[in-house]
Amino acid sequence: MIRRTATLFSNLLLAGVLVACSGGRPTTSSAPTAVATPPPAALTILAAASLGGALDELKGTYESSHPGTTITISTESSAALETQIEQGAPADVFLSADTTNPQKLVDGGFAKGSAVAFARNRLLIVVPHGNPGGINSPADLAKPGLRIVAAGDSVPITNYANQLVANLAKLPGYPADFAAKYAANIVTKVENVTAIVAQIQLGQGDAAIVYLTDAKAIPLDTYGVPDEANVLATYAGVVVKASSVPVAAQAFLDWLAGPDGQAILATFGFMPPT
Repeated sequence: MIRRTATLFSNLLLAGVLVACSGGRPTTSSAPTAVATPPPAALTILAAASLGGALDELKGTYESSHPGTTITISTESSAALETQIEQGAPADVFLSADTTNPQKLVDGGFAKGSAVAFARNRLLIVVPHGNPGGINSPADLAKPGLRIVAAGDSVPITNYANQLVANLAKLPGYPADFAAKYAANIVTKVENVTAIVAQIQLGQGDAAIVYLTDAKAIPLDTYGVPDEANVLATYAGVVVKASSVPVAAQAFLDWLAGPDGQAILATFGFMPPT
């Protein structure tokens, strides 16, 4: 009996020593790590022109839910903004209407981390009120004498529009030289998709291919394109490496790609990135 009591006492003493050495906590568990809240910051966001309307609301919502944070937004064509960032333009976040321009910044060492896809967009055709060009279907974009407004060759909407035209040319009922006739009808090339819509609204062109979200923002007559030919534009963003507030910049980008940002983007006609 004495021998068993001594053994029990020894075991209890050993357990006490182990607990004391471990700071009084079991060695097999750990406390949950708290998610850090980004500190208030002044964010500068350079964004694709087609995001202008949505960003106005996104800015207000984000600032309200993150007291002390302020957001300054500048919009232009994605290609122009990518070049400006490479040349040292101050920015914390770059939001592009494609994945190509953000990836350029990543590959060139001008971005922190990877590009994050946050939205998609569809294309359609817009015409001025009254439809002076007599557009009845996408095939009419090849009609002789039609005045088409487009953007510069490096602007994402141009790349998407060219893909759409190439897809249409493969459909039954479209002439083999549809793409060439479309290109021949382009009478004006402007700096971004917002400028395209403005030209059509003023009647300075008969038709244009734009994003669905741009057409939704301004009351213009629209014509859809066959689903099998349409092109889904993917939008992506990056945190600029030169940002002085990278944690806050990443927090905004994550919020934009998350449920709150997605809910606002959806009201403007954007689709989720996947």
